[in-house]
Formats: sequence, structure tokens, C-alpha cells
Amino acid sequence: MTFEPIWDVIIACYLFLAGLGGGAFITSTFLRWRHPEAVNMIRIGRVIAPVVVMIGLVLLMFDATAGLQNPLRFALLLTNFGSVMTWGVVFLGAFMVVSLVVAALDLTRRRVPFPLDLAGAVLGLCVAVYTGCLLGVCKTFPLWNNAMLPILFLVSAVSTGMAAVLVVAIVKHPEEFNRVGVLKKFHFCLPIIELVLVASLLFITANAASVAGWNSVMQLVAGDYVLAFWFLFVLVGLVGPTALETWLLFFSPREFEESRRAHWISFASDAGVLVGGFVLRLLVLVAALPVTMTVPWL
Repeated sequence: MTFEPIWDVIIACYLFLAGLGGGAFITSTFLRWRHPEAVNMIRIGRVIAPVVVMIGLVLLMFDATAGLQNPLRFALLLTNFGSVMTWGVVFLGAFMVVSLVVAALDLTRRRVPFPLDLAGAVLGLCVAVYTGCLLGVCKTFPLWNNAMLPILFLVSAVSTGMAAVLVVAIVKHPEEFNRVGVLKKFHFCLPIIELVLVASLLFITANAASVAGWNSVMQLVAGDYVLAFWFLFVLVGLVGPTALETWLLFFSPREFEESRRAHWISFASDAGVLVGGFVLRLLVLVAALPVTMTVPWL
């Protein structure tokens, strides 16, 4: 018997975009704190955040076929505050309102109150964590029902959000990109943390006394998804960006680090982080196998 994933590319896109949006807003708030002179990069994060989350929500509604046929069903998501989905709707709704207000104020050159920025960052963090908790409530899937998953998705969300802001800044505002050294060094650490978290997630899942957990891990590291896991996620998404940024930040001359050639190397590095962030969510969805239950004959 074969198992078909219950969620696939559309939900992977939603999880990726929701996390990226939260991470982009967190990035803009971080820049306001540590690099207030990078006004264009701050604006980039504030604009990316609501746009990508909105696209993700549209994809989610498109995937919810029954909800599209009867839109009133979506209202039922606000009736059970014991459900992770209900809290997810609250976080996403509040984040969209705050991020849209902040983006509107910024684009019209009005001052954004810092408490509003801070509220958006906190809500962005909640949205990023929620994307992992959403999967974690499925207790029959050992790869999902793991306390490491929300932490992993949070780190990945911040990493991809920062990468998105940096990619746009390299193209549009390279002079500001050169001045945000604290942000770049902080972003450099995230793929390393992510690699440790992934290894921990797989180790815990494989040793959870569950055949389904072991088989899920084997599908990733040595089975059907081995190429996507080791090449697209580990090499392109984590190891490659870490190696490139190590060279640029710590071993290359400052003159080269601020050159246009170095910018495009950073562009490739951050693009790899974005690829890895999406592939991570897709692999977590498609590789997860459920615990099989047998009912004895009565």
C-alpha cells in the first residue's frame, strides 16, 4: 500500500509565504532598531510582509475546496479557541491589519509609531511559529508531531524573510546593503542554527519508537526525496549560503565585499536560502508518513 500526502505544493507555498512574510516584518523592525539609516530596506520589509502573506492566504483558500463552495464555512474557524487553526486565523488577521497599516504609513512617508512596529514583529513571530504548530497537531504523523518543528519553522521564517529583504536591497539599494553589517552577520548565523535544528528533528523522529517516524526520515536522507533533501535543501539552502557568507564576511577584503561582484555572490547566497526555505516545507509535508493502526478481529 502506498501513501499519498494529504497536503502538497499549494500548502507548502502557503507555509513558506506566511513564514517569509512574518520574517520580513521582523527584519524591518530589526533594521529600524539597529540600522535606522537604511530607510529603503526598512520599507522593503514592510511591503513584502503583507503582500506575500496575502498571496499565501489566497492559495490556502484555493486549496480549501469546500470553503470556496461555501465561504461561510471560513467563519467557523473563529468559533473554537481550543483549536490551533482558530488562533492561526487570529494571528494572521491581526498581522495583516497591522502590516497593511504600517506599509501604508511608510509608503505615504508618514512616521510609523514604534509600538505599532513592535506589535507587527510580535505578530509576525506568532505567524511563523503557527505554521509549525499547524502541522504539529496531527499526532499520527511523527515527523510533524515534534516540538522541534515550530522552532525550526520560526528560524527558517526569519532567515527567509531576511533573505528576501537582502535580495531586493542588492538589486535596488546596494549602498544600503553595504551598511547593514549587523543584519548580515545575524542572518549568517541562521542557516547554521537551522542545520542543527533539522538534524535534531530527524534524530528525534527516527528514534521515537515508531516505524512511521523512521521511514519518514529514511525517505528524506536515503529514499525518494534524497536528491531534494541533500542538494536543494542542505547544499543550496544551508551549506552553500553559509560557505559563501563566511568568505564574504570574514575572509574577503572590505573593498571586494562592497563591490558589485560580491553583491551578486550575496544575491546567489540569499536566493539559495529562499529555495531551501520552500524545499524544507515541501519535504516536511510530502515525506511525513502516518502511524498505521491495526484493529484485531473481534
